Amino acid sequence: MPLPALLVIDMQIGMSWPAAEQRNNPGAEATQLRLLQHWRAQGAPVVHVRHISRTPASPFWPGQVGAEFQPALSPLASEHVVEKNVPDAFIHSGLERWLHVRDIRTLVIVGVSTNNSVESTARSAGNLGFHTQVVADACFAFAGQDFHGRPRSADEVHAMALANLQGEYATVLNSEDLLAATAA
Repeated sequence: MPLPALLVIDMQIGMSWPAAEQRNNPGAEATQLRLLQHWRAQGAPVVHVRHISRTPASPFWPGQVGAEFQPALSPLASEHVVEKNVPDAFIHSGLERWLHVRDIRTLVIVGVSTNNSVESTARSAGNLGFHTQVVADACFAFAGQDFHGRPRSADEVHAMALANLQGEYATVLNSEDLLAATAA
């Protein structure tokens, strides 16, 4: 059985700039790389999603170093690249059509940030009828404040985003379970 498409979301240089103590899952990039290598070894479809900001001062503005892919996770020439201007990778990107043309109905999502681009893309994927999996240890989030102004750790933000997705929009799993399930 062929592997689903692996979506690597927003793994750009600018995502590595915030202070490390403000994020969770410090090993997420290594886990993403392990999954990426597994997908490549199987010849399975890989989609790299890059956020291109509409705000000139943003590190993700076109031409800025922050908008470039992190070198270890850069796409190969044979891998599809989707550029987006909003958190959801399906909006105005052609991603849904690209997947349908290739008869891809199952997606595995990794990347950043769990509560932003990962969550919004997974919600759309689920709503569009894709069988969607989010790999918890291959995603990360940043600390923030909740609606009431209370500070929340990156782990809390990450866990809440995963809880929002689990069951309704996606299946949340860890990389070891995914690799075991997709072993050749």
